[in-house]
Amino acid sequence: MGDVILVRHGATDWSEAGRHTSYTDRPLTPNGERQARALAGMLAEHPIAVTLCSPMLRARSTAKLAGLENPRIVEDMHEWDYGGYEGITTAEIHRTRPDWDLWTDGVPPGPEGHPGESPEEIGARTDRVLALVDKELRAADGGDVVLVAHAHFLRVVTARYLGLPPADGSLFMLATGTISRLGVEHGKHAMAAWNERPRG
Repeated sequence: MGDVILVRHGATDWSEAGRHTSYTDRPLTPNGERQARALAGMLAEHPIAVTLCSPMLRARSTAKLAGLENPRIVEDMHEWDYGGYEGITTAEIHRTRPDWDLWTDGVPPGPEGHPGESPEEIGARTDRVLALVDKELRAADGGDVVLVAHAHFLRVVTARYLGLPPADGSLFMLATGTISRLGVEHGKHAMAAWNERPRG
């Protein structure tokens, strides 16, 4: 069975500023476009069977620039819904809630259609994606499945893949324009590579 390859999208202006970005559809910056193109060589080293992608522009653009053909859009792969904290930095939140932690506290409701998500809610969503990934891996005849998405979403995917609670996604830092890999060793799910950037 193949591996699960995680691709975090390239940088946007909001990611570079540390602003929580979920449903706001920011495009890649020129730097983010360079990051995405630089991933093509690394991805070419893998026997990719299928690419699953977030519906957000920053993820779709990353997939295209990285040479991933015909990505399948999966609505469940959007970023953690930050609700009322959309566009706000952690430092700004801590001015009024100094002990706030996304991983344990979740977020307050935002505008209509964006009530925010708790760690348990995004955990349930990533479990649905992992069920789809498992199905694709079984049909892929040894090929890999690529997920192109967002930092917090992919960190929760990693935690759940490893059998950890959603909040343990906090243990896995993930930069823009990086590739990580989840696999199996001796019959158990394991992390094979993490937060890798192209060399050179």
